[in-house]
Amino acid sequence: MKQYIVKDPWKIIEDRFHPEHNRITESLCSLGNGYFGQRGNFEEHYSGYTLQGNYISGIYYPDKTIVGWWKNGYPEYFAKVLNSVNWSSVDIWINKQRLDIAKCTIIAFNRTLDMRQGILYRSIELELPNGEKVKINTQRFCSYTCKELGAMQYSIESLSHDLEIRIRTFLDFDVKNEDANYDEKFWLEKDKKITKDGGYLISETKKTGFRVCASYKYIISGGDLSSDHKSIERDNYLGNETVVRLQKGESTNIQKLATITTSFHHPEANLAELSTDLLQYNTHLGYQNCLDQHISAWEQKWESSDIEIKGDVAAQQGIRFNIFHLNQSYTGENPDLNIGPKGFTGEKYGGSTYWDTEAYCLPYYQSTAPMKVSKNLLIYRYKHLQKAIENAAKLGFKDGAALYPMVTINGEECHNEWEITFEEIHRNGAIAYAIFEHARYTGDDSYLYEGGLEVLIAIARFWAQRVNWSQQKQKYVILGVTGPNEYENNVNNNWYTNVIATWSLEYCIACIDHVKEQDSVWAEIITKTNFDDTEINKWNDIKNQIYLPNNKELGIKLQQDGFLDKEIIPVSAIPNEETPINQHWSWDRILRSCYIKQADVLQGMYFLEDRFTTESIKKNFEFYEPLTVHESSLSPCVHAILACTIGKFEKAYEMYLRTARLDIDDYNNDTEDGLHITSMAGTWMSIVKGFAGMRVTDNMISFKPHLPEQWDSYSFKINFRGHLLHLGYDNKSLKIKNIATKELTLSINSETHTINSNEELVLINKS
Repeated sequence: MKQYIVKDPWKIIEDRFHPEHNRITESLCSLGNGYFGQRGNFEEHYSGYTLQGNYISGIYYPDKTIVGWWKNGYPEYFAKVLNSVNWSSVDIWINKQRLDIAKCTIIAFNRTLDMRQGILYRSIELELPNGEKVKINTQRFCSYTCKELGAMQYSIESLSHDLEIRIRTFLDFDVKNEDANYDEKFWLEKDKKITKDGGYLISETKKTGFRVCASYKYIISGGDLSSDHKSIERDNYLGNETVVRLQKGESTNIQKLATITTSFHHPEANLAELSTDLLQYNTHLGYQNCLDQHISAWEQKWESSDIEIKGDVAAQQGIRFNIFHLNQSYTGENPDLNIGPKGFTGEKYGGSTYWDTEAYCLPYYQSTAPMKVSKNLLIYRYKHLQKAIENAAKLGFKDGAALYPMVTINGEECHNEWEITFEEIHRNGAIAYAIFEHARYTGDDSYLYEGGLEVLIAIARFWAQRVNWSQQKQKYVILGVTGPNEYENNVNNNWYTNVIATWSLEYCIACIDHVKEQDSVWAEIITKTNFDDTEINKWNDIKNQIYLPNNKELGIKLQQDGFLDKEIIPVSAIPNEETPINQHWSWDRILRSCYIKQADVLQGMYFLEDRFTTESIKKNFEFYEPLTVHESSLSPCVHAILACTIGKFEKAYEMYLRTARLDIDDYNNDTEDGLHITSMAGTWMSIVKGFAGMRVTDNMISFKPHLPEQWDSYSFKINFRGHLLHLGYDNKSLKIKNIATKELTLSINSETHTINSNEELVLINKS
């Protein structure tokens, strides 16, 4: 753990420079608006420990998969989110010496991400190698109102001598990804135009042919501006240089606006016109007005999504940090986009979509945003159904069976580890579960008619072909899989995989019965899917005769066949210097150990909680959690929720802090590669589903709230079926206000209550 970030309820503050942690802070201070984003890099040149990163939603490159030898069905490429145009940087020369923060003596330093307003600030006083002293202040944002606009402000003050400062503002597509094969670059220049105060540059991705146009204008004020002006052009780069002379105590200020348009969102032929027109509009509006509108938009977003915790600054900072980055990463306006595990904060995992979206992110967006936002996540999968069927066909499945990819951008599988690509098939179950979760929470089953049932049928067909009958067990089994615990591969009868497979079959059958009531819709689905009623007979047979490993003596569900053949040694016995084990142990040693990366059996109990007694959940939790190293970002949140379910509130608080501050405190020594965006939604669930106990049962929302002893109170708002609910809980009372035009009936601690429109229910704590 690294605890150098100042604890503050609304800000991420680095109050002195930590060059050894710079990439971590760059990740923490990333900015975005759902359309594009960037890491919290310095604006000026920095030759130290850094990952310069700018990313645009939907823009990717199919990098060739490199393996020792090829296997049938292996993905041909790994989709990478591309490091894109660097629009916010400047180059500075002071008395003819290039400014490089890494080569300066830092006198004072502060880098602050204001999460309430979505602005990154930096203030630094430094001494250059030649003895000159300056103070620099910066401010930048990715507009939350005009999604194609970025803006920055940069000022330099002379603290010691009269200075000549040469300032270069620029656009730079001459960039590369950190993990590019052979240091390959992915952008080809297509067009550019430079003016005395800006210009535009169009570049195109290799292979995929996405075009991006970046335009910018800048204004310099303060000091003695020279008439000396120079334009710089080279391949994939253009810039403007201006010289300013400062006397001691004087400062100069640079304001830069940039717009980014792409062929993913607009017609290719119009990119330059759109970008320059948008830039002209915002230039006329002015930097301050653009900033004011951006701040106002963030205020509105926080109004619907904030969670307030009183009495525990570390917990408060953690949850707001997670919510902030969720709101930056995905806004739900385009069903062709999804949520990458790193958002706009780094390149690891390719920036692609995983099962994390369905398993962890959906509840956050359906509770804090308009219904169309979460529904677009489901539509994204329906739009990729044919690709999922093709993915399954490559592995030998037929007749419309679909295997959704483990990793994707456009629907094709692009994960490059065989034990994941071929074996971690439980992801199909998460897609089905998301359809169920959406219908249960919203009360709206329209997605079933609009494509959801087609998805469920294709998934059911996959499971029906993936099982086989075991003569020895006289049961259906699923062999050669990897469960959610990726620290074991190629196992037989992973309990979670078998459970989610049979649940998917059961749910599909129920949905078919439901949709059949609409004859015209059902007839259309039969035509689209070539469905035959006899398929249901096979599905029923499988779900009734599936093998589910368990151990009666311990009263647990067995993670997979042979799990108890391992040496069962708790995580507490691992020496601290050997953790995280994925960074210290060989893969062979990990695979032979009993250690669990993330919730596996417990993942199934979280999803299907109503099918298990509290005592059963407790026994499984007490057996598996001590063996879990939580080296997946997705792990602590599930454990926090289940710990609340079984009354282990201290453990729940421990797991909450771990998930909430996973990146801020760099628990797993990997924040430098980017943040864990999708697990951040699990952090939100740790409070709402964990401590507040929110569930939807019997078509009704319910709460079983608990207050951690470290907190004075907590409060949040959620959308539920046309009602905006504001819940506040402290040691004295529970208050729920129904901000809606109609009454709401709900359950609190298993007792039913009705709250009239715009009224508040107050329940005094009996304890």
